[in-house]
Amino acid sequence: MTEIKSGDTVRIHYTGTLNDGSTFDSSEGRDPLEFEVGSGQIIPGLDKALPGMTAGEKKSVTIAPEEAYGPVHAEAMQVVPRGEIPDDIPLDLGTQLQVQTPDGQAMVVTVANVTEAEVTLDANHPLAGKELTFDFEIVGIN
Repeated sequence: MTEIKSGDTVRIHYTGTLNDGSTFDSSEGRDPLEFEVGSGQIIPGLDKALPGMTAGEKKSVTIAPEEAYGPVHAEAMQVVPRGEIPDDIPLDLGTQLQVQTPDGQAMVVTVANVTEAEVTLDANHPLAGKELTFDFEIVGIN
């Protein structure tokens, strides 16, 4: 059987879960995820688990934050005076908003905290700082 190596294009079905067992992503009901191994198209920890596997093989890997979406960076948190945010913008905790950086780039932030005076916006990836578990199956290798 052909073993996966860097540069191969593979297709996998996967389910990603957090330590509490909740699913954060899955290919169930969709086409398999297709990508080139070693190209940086997926998180490093999952990429490193693939070489040597063969079509039809299943595996479960737990990936530390450093090999996934990285740690939570305090500098990615910004406190904004509540009065600077228009009244029609929803500020429920966990709401994702698109903001514009000073250089004109669009950035997604999450409402992390709200007080009467301030709103804390978090620009970290939603999965930053989290250990991730992927259960996956190799569907194809090209």
